[in-house]
Amino acid sequence: MTQSAIRQSLANCHTIAVVGLSPKPHRDSYRVAKYMQDHGCRIVPINPNATEVLGEKAYASLTEAAMHERIDMVNCFRNSEDIPPIAAEAIAIGAKSLWLQIGVVHDVAAQQAQAAGLTVVQDKCLMVEHRQLR
Repeated sequence: MTQSAIRQSLANCHTIAVVGLSPKPHRDSYRVAKYMQDHGCRIVPINPNATEVLGEKAYASLTEAAMHERIDMVNCFRNSEDIPPIAAEAIAIGAKSLWLQIGVVHDVAAQQAQAAGLTVVQDKCLMVEHRQLR
């Protein structure tokens, strides 16, 4: 993963599906998504236990969300072992980027996503990287 992959993801991705986005303001997923929303990105919450987060309709899955939204980036706030099916969905819906937050790494799923043409970033905070590149 290079700085150019991070720059490419941030430059080309304006609609971000956040897998595991919590409706609780004290959670990292909420804070990161709110920050990106405040900086002009459209947030698509993926949380089967929520109906709305940050004023946006929440969807149970990426596949469901992609029926209604064009998703550029899939940002994952899930455990590393949960990533393979999420990566497969990101590929299937035609996302441009798969971003795994700090502490989330799955090399096999990342390689599959890269092979399918997605830009992949692992173990990095979207908000921190965005702040550094502004």
